[in-house]
Amino acid sequence: MKLLARALRLWELGRQVASWECVGPRGRSCASERAVGHGHRALPSRPCSTRRIMRPDDANVAGNVHGGTILKMIEEAGAIISTRHCNSQNGERCVAALARVERTDFLSPMCIGEVAHVSAEITYTSKHSVEVQVNVMSENILTGTKKLTNKATLWYVPLSLKNVDKVLEVPPVVYSRQEQEEEGRKRYEAQKLERMETKWRNGDIVQPVMNPEPNTVSYSQSSLIHLVGPSDCTLHGFVHGGVTMKLMDEVAGIVAARHCKTNIVTASVDAINFHDKIRKGCVITISGRMTFTSNKSMEIEVLVDADPVVDNSQKRYRAASAFFTYVSLSQEGKPLPVPQLVPETEDEKKRFEEGKGRYLQMKAKRQGQAEPQA
Repeated sequence: MKLLARALRLWELGRQVASWECVGPRGRSCASERAVGHGHRALPSRPCSTRRIMRPDDANVAGNVHGGTILKMIEEAGAIISTRHCNSQNGERCVAALARVERTDFLSPMCIGEVAHVSAEITYTSKHSVEVQVNVMSENILTGTKKLTNKATLWYVPLSLKNVDKVLEVPPVVYSRQEQEEEGRKRYEAQKLERMETKWRNGDIVQPVMNPEPNTVSYSQSSLIHLVGPSDCTLHGFVHGGVTMKLMDEVAGIVAARHCKTNIVTASVDAINFHDKIRKGCVITISGRMTFTSNKSMEIEVLVDADPVVDNSQKRYRAASAFFTYVSLSQEGKPLPVPQLVPETEDEKKRFEEGKGRYLQMKAKRQGQAEPQA
């Protein structure tokens, strides 16, 4: 009751905070920034900031802000800045569509009543894509204390307003150092290769199993079916990337909770690949299955399939895929050991070994980043 009372008190204080405000580099709103005349030369990147008070309906069962809500806020900020940039020069008007989200780490929990500050900046542009770096800070409006909660990298492509299947060219940005462009090009080539590899191995489907044993893949696997409505979509009739990510996080959370039967929280999201657009009226099936467990974490693969039920000419297709990492927590918020996954089939054993490889690779990367600071 004390926690709820504190959350409600913070929420009341935060009602005076703007629900969403996009701010340009000189304190102007996004509307005024968009009013600036368009040029034909490369433009400097204009940072975009948004902020929103966290309300009780944003909470997960543990009382913190739902990971899917944070992912949705990250995507909204990325969509604003990339769409604004892609329309910064005279030419065919477009909207930026999310193509990929790189690994996103949840560094610290965000609480109800705090204000989320989301800042986005364009860090690289190729001929047909935009890389956006997003940071999320949480602010306790009673004390003024701020902390970094999330960092993410997103890739967008500009789609014509006249024909959403047409990808337009991206206006170039000005780099302060030549190394920035070279480093960005390397990141672009790496994510492009990973997207191709992921798309080729996305043919399998999560099938239900009768009377599965505890701690097996079949025991915790879960699916969610959702009819895509107007509130899920952009003005052009296809689903917001943030809506899809939130649904994916919900399914991954169900899988983790079924496996552990404890409180669980999102620790990180490996690259989310968006393979195809999801249009209004589609029925989407979001399926999740456990692929790997370490002593204190779980990797869950999430697949999104779209079924265009109102269009008989198009068959069901794979729209998105990702790996989520969850940790198990006690009632006091302390990490708990994770029950070890028992892979049964050859495919499950193969996916377990692949997940173990990703886990060890990320562990080595974190250790490498920590060594220079020692």
